[in-house]
Amino acid sequence: MSNSPLVIPDLAGKAVLIMGASTGIGAALALAFAAQGAMVGLHYNSSAVEAQKIASEIEAGGGKVALFRGDATKSPEMVRVVDEAIKAFGKLDGLINNAGGMVKRVAYQDITDATYDEVMDLNARSVIATSAAAIPHLKQQGGFIINTTSIAARNGAGGGAGLYGSAKAFVSNVTRGMSKELIPFDIRVNAVAPGVIATPFHERYSTKPQLDAMLATIPQGRLGVAEDCVGAYLFLASKALSGYMIGQVLEVNGGQLMP
Repeated sequence: MSNSPLVIPDLAGKAVLIMGASTGIGAALALAFAAQGAMVGLHYNSSAVEAQKIASEIEAGGGKVALFRGDATKSPEMVRVVDEAIKAFGKLDGLINNAGGMVKRVAYQDITDATYDEVMDLNARSVIATSAAAIPHLKQQGGFIINTTSIAARNGAGGGAGLYGSAKAFVSNVTRGMSKELIPFDIRVNAVAPGVIATPFHERYSTKPQLDAMLATIPQGRLGVAEDCVGAYLFLASKALSGYMIGQVLEVNGGQLMP
């Protein structure tokens, strides 16, 4: 449990539901929040083995975790996952909307209604559905929502990733609008925009030449890893550290984009 060596005083005992937490950034977040003493709701869908591995690691370190399976493209399943988390923990202090994926690389001229629905349901509608289910519970004592967007939301993406980038731009703007609506209830809404992070995401969707081309545009001279993103989420989750930050998108990209 060495992901979070610094102790953040107001995260211990918090119930945090992390969507898409079986691999990549989500898995790193599950370990990091558990290391801070938070109760972790670990959502997954297809990666059951990986999810159980992360849960076992958390439990071995003395942390508390509960597993919840659900298809992020189906709103009723997201509502069920939130309900199951409430039953498991008795409350909800934070939601991290990290479920998402490119689905496939496709040129704009080849986008079909089916492709559009698949990409937007996974990356955009899932955020709305999960947040809507969580908000009544967060209102009971205040809390936070952190959305995962992407560098692709700002730079238009490329190589057939345009629709994915547009879905993430939707998430970035939902973050701003939702933050205004919810701050009167002491619910802080912000987002993190990872750059090119070496996770199963890029193993699935990017070739080595594509990754090499991206690497050439990163001033820090390396691809990111999931652990590079963890600090931004922990910071935004902590009211003590980021209580006056509302509707912000933190860019974590090694200098690739400096908006």
